[in-house]
Amino acid sequence: MKVAMYYGPQDTRIEETTTPKIGEDEALVNMRACGVCGSDLMDWYLHKRAPLVLGHEPAGIIAEKGGKVQSFEVGDRVFVHHHVACLKCHYCLRGDYTLCKQFHETNIRPGGFSECFRVPALNLQLDTMRIPDAMSFEEATFIEPVGCCLRALKKCDIQAGDAVAVIGAGATGLIHLALSKLLGASKTIVSDLFEYRLNAARKLGADLTVNPEDEDLAKAVNAETEDRGVDVAVVTAPSLQAYANGMSVCRRGGKLCVFAPTIPGKYLQVSLKELFFNEVKIIPSYSTSHLETREALELMKSGKLNVKDLITHRFKLVDTAEALKMASDSKHSLKVIVLNGGVK
Repeated sequence: MKVAMYYGPQDTRIEETTTPKIGEDEALVNMRACGVCGSDLMDWYLHKRAPLVLGHEPAGIIAEKGGKVQSFEVGDRVFVHHHVACLKCHYCLRGDYTLCKQFHETNIRPGGFSECFRVPALNLQLDTMRIPDAMSFEEATFIEPVGCCLRALKKCDIQAGDAVAVIGAGATGLIHLALSKLLGASKTIVSDLFEYRLNAARKLGADLTVNPEDEDLAKAVNAETEDRGVDVAVVTAPSLQAYANGMSVCRRGGKLCVFAPTIPGKYLQVSLKELFFNEVKIIPSYSTSHLETREALELMKSGKLNVKDLITHRFKLVDTAEALKMASDSKHSLKVIVLNGGVK
């Protein structure tokens, strides 16, 4: 079977490898669509593990199942989460599922950018879900990123009537915008450096869009919030300036959500005195759990969350290198999807 093997920056090659063999309690899934995530572009994070097959937002069809598998049948259309927690360790019992040791050890193999991948028993049991016939494979690739955004906003405990700022209007930033409105935000403000993305935010209903290179973001936010600032600022851009902007727009007692890591060796200077007296909370949120993926699927099934318009580019599996380049370099793209075979 074909896989897209990542060797390093701008070096992803289509290679032939053997189809994974599955155990009695595992399944083999034929990938039909897999989204490109921002973490697929973090060469500083990936190069030490190369070569490897990237892709962790897959949807497809069960092509083979082990003899002990009873919950699924060959032909089922499914979303598969690439990580699952143990549900019983110290972290899991406190709801910190993404910090569980097992969470990082349960991976689909070889990865989503492949014709087929093996689903380990734990992933199959805990966080593999059938997708409805009315939902396309392309839409289903959003279950994981929507779950990530849901978890972040839930950790920030958005209240009805809150003002929310989203710093960075890529695909996840726009998902945060849409979810914030669903969760009752009364004011949504989106900041980005590119008009293409700000225009997309306006189409999704942002109350205010700001290019911080053209106007002072803090002043613009204060003018919209009775000189108070936002209750929650979500930073989806891996930039120190983006985080500084996020801090500048938080109200006293507000929350700054760390949704994107910066490259190693970069540090944000924060005054502990200001943090103390203003009681601003810094809340990181990494990945998602089995709870949010289910909620994400329900939001998408119900029609409350429309993700189709976020897809701007589609590439065949054999063109995965071009897909990664598009997602990394183009300022006129939102969500990039890698497809395998005919899709619905």
